[in-house]
Amino acid sequence: MNVAITGAHIVPVTAEPFDGTIVMTDGQISALGPKARIPKGHAVLDAEGGWVLPGFVDAHVHLGVHEEGEGWAGNDTNEMTDPVMAAARALDAINPLEKGFDDALAGGVTSVNVNPGSGNPIGGLTVAVKTWGRVVDEMVLKSPSGLKAALGENPKRVYGDQKKTPSTRLGTALTIRNAFVEARNHGAKDDAQQHLVNDALLMVLNREIPWRQHCHRADDIATALRMADEFGYRLVLDHGTESWKIADLIAEKGVPVLYGPLIVSRSKVEVRDRIAAAPGILTRAGVDVSIITDHPVVPIDFLVTQAALAVKEGMDPEAALRAITINPATVMGVEDRVGSLEKGKDADLVLWSGDPLDVRNRVLRTFVSGDEVYSWDPDTRQATWANRF
Repeated sequence: MNVAITGAHIVPVTAEPFDGTIVMTDGQISALGPKARIPKGHAVLDAEGGWVLPGFVDAHVHLGVHEEGEGWAGNDTNEMTDPVMAAARALDAINPLEKGFDDALAGGVTSVNVNPGSGNPIGGLTVAVKTWGRVVDEMVLKSPSGLKAALGENPKRVYGDQKKTPSTRLGTALTIRNAFVEARNHGAKDDAQQHLVNDALLMVLNREIPWRQHCHRADDIATALRMADEFGYRLVLDHGTESWKIADLIAEKGVPVLYGPLIVSRSKVEVRDRIAAAPGILTRAGVDVSIITDHPVVPIDFLVTQAALAVKEGMDPEAALRAITINPATVMGVEDRVGSLEKGKDADLVLWSGDPLDVRNRVLRTFVSGDEVYSWDPDTRQATWANRF
């Protein structure tokens, strides 16, 4: 259905906000502006002064691979039988019918990057998907969108308990370096046969996809920067709990940080210096920052709540909105389709009752590819999701 939303305060993110109209035609944004023309045959929705923003983007979740309330039966996050699982794909474990996808739509989140977990030094290939669809193949924005790896406590605990390498931080770094050297040697052979692990690592070495490095402590972040210099890949820092301590060094390298989750306890040593002021500190240092939930660690519908918390602790509001829209879309390599309101981009947009950084406001309607997939009735206080089938 083709729809025009009128009477809205429109926040494109990459351009100045304005009051006016946005038009969705055949799944894309076809026009927007104070006096955008509405084509004949389009349904018209009066926003009555509500705010329209791009659908939010969370670049680090385990949505669909770590199903809430399902215990071990719904947890397919880590394949912890080998330290190097570069060829494993999050794509193959996503259940799009998990309740978290409905929560995403209710929270205005229309695109996510689904990651394997951090139990392995090299955990597997990530995938960027929309949060609406029947089967994951229909939801894919980009596959693969990165290769997940981990430094710090998690891999050394997992394999140390198994009395295997790696059981230390130095062993974890060695495991990663050995894998890259083997892949590089494999790629140099003229007659190299297909090898799923090496082929995945070569995508990183050839800078086709980013290296998504889970790390918290400043010393682990320094190791991540050191190895990126050694092998020349595109580095993204996932979590980066202590990144604010060395923000200038990270900015100098031009490495983006996916900070979070923010609304969590200090559950282990390496996250004890987690602070809500970090996204603002990083942004002011010149780092491209995204805010993440790590769903289900923080429920995905609290993505914007974390952004509001960062603003409370000093982050510029415009920067906070970029941190849950265009910045994560860029990390995922899908900024040409989502993350801002621009003509020609996917019609993934959300009508809010007001400024989403005010936690008293809520999502009224969510559109994915121009289809209304979620609505909230203020009179009955009832939520409705479109039928996936």
